[in-house]
Amino acid sequence: MNQSAVSAVSPATLEVVALGGLGEFGMNMMAVSWEDTTILIDAGVMFPDPDQLGVDLIIPDFAYIEARRDQVKALILTHGHEDHIGAVPHVVPRFDGPVYGTAMTLALIEPKLEEHGIDAGDRLKTVKPRDTVTIGPLAVEFIRVTHSMPDCVALAITTPVGVIVHTGDFKIDQTPIDGEHFDLHRFAELGARGVLALFSDSTNVDRQGFTGPEIDVIDAFEELFTSTQGKLVVALFSSSIYRMQLLLDLAVQFDRKVAFVGRSIVKNADIAQRLGYLRVPAGLQIRDADVPNHAAQDVLCLATGSQGEPRAALSRISIDDHRFVRLGPDDIVVFSARAIPGNEKAIARTMSHVARRGADVVTDSMKHVHVSGHGSAEELKLVLSLVRPRHFIPIHGEYRQLSQHARVARRVMRGIEPTLQVMLAQDGDIIQFDARGARIADKEPTGRVLIDVTRIGEVGDEVLRDRRHLAADGVVIAVVAISRQDGALIGEPELVARGYVFGEDEEAAIFKDAAGVIAECIESSKVEERTDQGLMTEKLRGELRKFFKKRSGRRPLVLPVLMEI
Repeated sequence: MNQSAVSAVSPATLEVVALGGLGEFGMNMMAVSWEDTTILIDAGVMFPDPDQLGVDLIIPDFAYIEARRDQVKALILTHGHEDHIGAVPHVVPRFDGPVYGTAMTLALIEPKLEEHGIDAGDRLKTVKPRDTVTIGPLAVEFIRVTHSMPDCVALAITTPVGVIVHTGDFKIDQTPIDGEHFDLHRFAELGARGVLALFSDSTNVDRQGFTGPEIDVIDAFEELFTSTQGKLVVALFSSSIYRMQLLLDLAVQFDRKVAFVGRSIVKNADIAQRLGYLRVPAGLQIRDADVPNHAAQDVLCLATGSQGEPRAALSRISIDDHRFVRLGPDDIVVFSARAIPGNEKAIARTMSHVARRGADVVTDSMKHVHVSGHGSAEELKLVLSLVRPRHFIPIHGEYRQLSQHARVARRVMRGIEPTLQVMLAQDGDIIQFDARGARIADKEPTGRVLIDVTRIGEVGDEVLRDRRHLAADGVVIAVVAISRQDGALIGEPELVARGYVFGEDEEAAIFKDAAGVIAECIESSKVEERTDQGLMTEKLRGELRKFFKKRSGRRPLVLPVLMEI
């Protein structure tokens, strides 16, 4: 580990290290340090890829925090999305200071802490936009921004070497549902006074123009309310409080009762109502258990499961596995959310299940039923023009977004701040600011920790199919070491079988021949194929399945495990 990780920052040097969120979507977390004071900004999670079996969440590696535990004085939260607060229960026990956030953000954190058996006591400190808190030599001001949920803020941190601005997630919605506008004036004031560095959201930098306001979806939903003869089921993120409010208002207009279906959407709706961010007129809401007691054309269901999550409400509804909500031929299911990369197959599978029930599916590609919560290129340019930083560091996005945001910043600032320094940082890069300027000085070890929440969920059709497959033919695991450079086979493949029946003295011969099949498959593949782990895994799986079927007449579940060396 680098020396800087275990000692205080050098005198008169501001140090900023991203522990997650640079070069990836999710897991957003940053540490800002001056001498013996460190503050953390956000603590988010990332959701696993489909091939990360048994993994529920991915959080940042906290080695950096553990090494300077006594220096961490506070955790500052920008808003309540999972990619910014999901890891809070894992980081709170690692330091002793307060957690600052707006009312909605902290309300979403409290049940998470309870689930983990953490008593936060008086550590949760509620702040409002334009509030300022002082943490050692650092003063943190909270600035209102608009996003896809209420109570979101950017941060202006005054340090001994200047002000740094962290935008959090934002778009500039000029017709916000709750009437709380993006604080453009404060950004402009900061820019006029001088800003040392801007750390800005890069999620939608590759989208031209401006991101539409939330009210843009009203016309499409009005059309759906008018034309739908049966139930209207809308799948959305459980944090999309503004979208919920629009749909509740339309339900009143079109005389439909509203049922919240899914644990997280019920919980978030209750929190939002308690804080006054969601208005539900008396008599409008019904329980999911009451849905069968109303005519289909009189019901609107707001459900979890827009990403095809197997345990979410919509996934269970789509396979007739929900206790109360059933789909019929006149019903319409609306996916009012963007597909998170990696979830496309799960979403398509859920849509197919919905179609089998006879219901119709509507997505954003068919009607304008979703708008992003992140600013597009013109909004990012506007923030740059207002803040006029001397140094710019794009954050929140894959490397291609960060790189494009860097190019946008250079173009925008050419006539405003011609000496602008743009730094393309990645997780773990130590960005230092002092009297001499700014630089990426070194790198801290960062990484990911895979979390298995070990919840008991519904047993779906896929799980049952795999269990039957295992029971009938067993499983064969092939461990294959390949070169990281060119994908060439290294050493002999190792095969292990469980539940697979061999003839007398047959096991060694079959495994030897199977190893030959693996070697031949790898050698006959192009370098591009061999270095694509996902493609090579599927290719080996197919060849080994054909081999075992031909050799024994059985079809064991084949699991190739490729290890790059």
